[in-house]
Amino acid sequence: MEISFFRSSGPGGQNVNKVETAVRITHKPTGVVVASQTERSQNANKENALTILRSKLFEEMQRQQASSLGAIRREQIGSMERSEKIRTYNFPDDRITDHRINKKFHNIEKILAGNLDPIVETFSKKSA
Repeated sequence: MEISFFRSSGPGGQNVNKVETAVRITHKPTGVVVASQTERSQNANKENALTILRSKLFEEMQRQQASSLGAIRREQIGSMERSEKIRTYNFPDDRITDHRINKKFHNIEKILAGNLDPIVETFSKKSA
């Protein structure tokens, strides 16, 4: 951090013109700059500036964590496009379409009841 002092601006009379009570703090790793000139003493302004800087750095850290977490979630969920579908169940036509192997199976009721032999056989032929 780089801490610098300067003269305040605005009302305050002789004290403002004569004493360097305003504080500017620069956080070098992030480039965040915070200034405080509300109080009459240098120490009080320095404490105010440090408090503001802490809160800004905390908010930035929270934002970065949220964006990285969001990126991880988007990666896991995917784009939800049709190209990412694995299977489509079409009950009116009594058909299951497996998009990974481009194969259609009929008789949904038997397949959902546990008769997966046609699907397993097709997968074993594709992987062999």
